[in-house]
Amino acid sequence: MKPWNERVVVITGASGGVGLEMVKEVAKMGGTPVMVARSYGKLLRLASEIKEESGIAPYVYELDVGDTSAVKQVFRSILASIGHVDVLINNAGFGVFDEFEEADMSELKEMFDVNVFGLVACTQAVLPAMRREGEGHIIHVASQAGKLATPKSSGYSATKHAVLAFANSLRMELAETNIRVSTVNPGPIKTNFFERADQTGEYQKNVNKYMMDASIVARKTINLIDRPKRELNLPGWMNLGTTIYQLFPGIIEKIAGNQFRKK
Repeated sequence: MKPWNERVVVITGASGGVGLEMVKEVAKMGGTPVMVARSYGKLLRLASEIKEESGIAPYVYELDVGDTSAVKQVFRSILASIGHVDVLINNAGFGVFDEFEEADMSELKEMFDVNVFGLVACTQAVLPAMRREGEGHIIHVASQAGKLATPKSSGYSATKHAVLAFANSLRMELAETNIRVSTVNPGPIKTNFFERADQTGEYQKNVNKYMMDASIVARKTINLIDRPKRELNLPGWMNLGTTIYQLFPGIIEKIAGNQFRKK
């Protein structure tokens, strides 16, 4: 790909957590980050701080990725203003952990609108420009939950499973091009994700010792741009457990079922 000082990296969900840390990593590398999120005022403040720290001025765009018509308009503006997008990181997403019987259907729909249809719409919006450029990289932030569904995460796991399926299909469609497709499948991360996902605090308490630092996840994700691979699974030991589960689901559910229910 181009040298870092010529690269444009669009990051959705960039107003906090892993998304914000990825913006900082891109700026540190000398690339141009494009920050996309719903909180425009917050984005402006964060972009100003990043410019002070790195000398790089991120672009800022207000967008709720769950609004697919707005996605088209915003990406048209990005391409018209900047001219190209080298990397798209589909990071925006959220989860709600509930017993399915008690799940709010409007929240389930919102999860699919943001985690799946928003991601798909952003991807479709940049693909034609990447084809014209003759190269590009699309990185989807999925989850280990997309590989191993656990109690109380039925809706969230379903959205991330859909992301993995979409990424795998798209990767094969683009195999003859120079457009790469990667997925990042992290376990729990120390961010404000759990403020909405786990309002009881039980899940956070039970997995606190396994939680990863957002800056580490961000750095490893940005490293994919220079060293692309099909999947990045974090942490490695958790993915090993997920792989074993996929091979022997019935046995693992009997042996480790109580651990899965710790939400």
